Amino acid sequence: MGKPSRRQFFKIMGATGAALLAGRGRASASEEHSVNNETVGMLYDATKCVGCKACMSACKRVNSDYGSLAYEQAKFDKDGLWDAPQDLSGSTRTLIKLFKESEKSWSYVKYSCMHCQKPSCVSVCPVSAMTRDKITGTVDYNKNTCIGCRYCQIACAFNIPKFQWDKAIPQIVKCDMCKDTNLVKKGITGCAEACPTGAIMFGKRKELLAEAQKRLLENPGIYVNHIYGEQEVGGTNHLYLSAMPFDKLGLPILTKDVPAEFSEKIQHTIYKGFIAPVALYGTLCFVALKNMKGHESEDKKNRTEDAKEGSDHGA
Repeated sequence: MGKPSRRQFFKIMGATGAALLAGRGRASASEEHSVNNETVGMLYDATKCVGCKACMSACKRVNSDYGSLAYEQAKFDKDGLWDAPQDLSGSTRTLIKLFKESEKSWSYVKYSCMHCQKPSCVSVCPVSAMTRDKITGTVDYNKNTCIGCRYCQIACAFNIPKFQWDKAIPQIVKCDMCKDTNLVKKGITGCAEACPTGAIMFGKRKELLAEAQKRLLENPGIYVNHIYGEQEVGGTNHLYLSAMPFDKLGLPILTKDVPAEFSEKIQHTIYKGFIAPVALYGTLCFVALKNMKGHESEDKKNRTEDAKEGSDHGA
C-alpha cells in the first residue's frame, strides 16, 4: 500500500477527532451537574451595605503577603494616602461599587469571585492552574502552574479573574476566600469578619440559602424576589440579595445552564494528552513536507531543462 494522500490524511484525522468527541459526549451525558450545599460561601445583602469599604481594606490587609495586593492610588490623591480602585484588577480582589437608578433608588454592590459550583475558569484551564476544592467549594489559582493564556478571564461569565499587566512576572488575581489566610486562622473570610453592618455573611451554602429565603419571606416589599447565584450557571457560592434589579448592579443576567460542561468536553477530550495539538502539528508538518518535496521536484526539473537548453545552444 502506498503512502496516503493529503486528502486521505485529513479524512483519517477528522474521523479520529470526531470519534474522540463522540466518545466523550456519551460519557458525559450521564454525568448530571449536582449542587453541593455543604460547601462554604458568602451571602451579600446589598440593603445592609453602607459602602464603608471595610471589606476591601480587610481583603488587602489579610492577604497582603499572598498575592501582592498593592494599593491603587486615587487620581485626586497626590500624596498616595487613599486606596481607590475603580474596578477589580491585578491588585484588587474585592470591590464595592455604587449604582444609582434614580434620585431615590441607589445601591452598593460587592464584586469578588463567585466561586461557582461548576466554574468555567477551571474547565477551560489547560494546565489546571485553576482548581476547585471539592470539600469547601473554593475556586483557587496556582501561579506556579499558570502559563498566562488567560482563558479563565474569557470563560468567566462574571468577568472576575484579572491579569497583572503591570508586573514583570504576572499572575491571575481573584478572591480565594482567604483559604490560606483568614479562613485557616479564624474560620471566616476577611471581608465578612470586617463588615460592620452584617452585609456579608459567611457560612455553609445551605445555611446562607436558608437565611436568604427567610429574609425574602419576612420582607416582601424590600427585596427583589430572587437569590442571585442560587441557580445562575449551575449555582455559585457567592450569593446576593438586593432591593434593586441585579442587572442594574452590573451583575449579568444568566440562566441555570452550565457552560463549563461544554468547555470540559473540549478541554478534557481534544486536549487530553495533547492529542489534538499533536495531530494538528502532525498535519501541518505533513503538508509542509509535501510542499517542500513538490518545490524540490519542480526546481530539479527546471535545472534539468535549463542544463539541456544550455547544451543545445552550445552545440
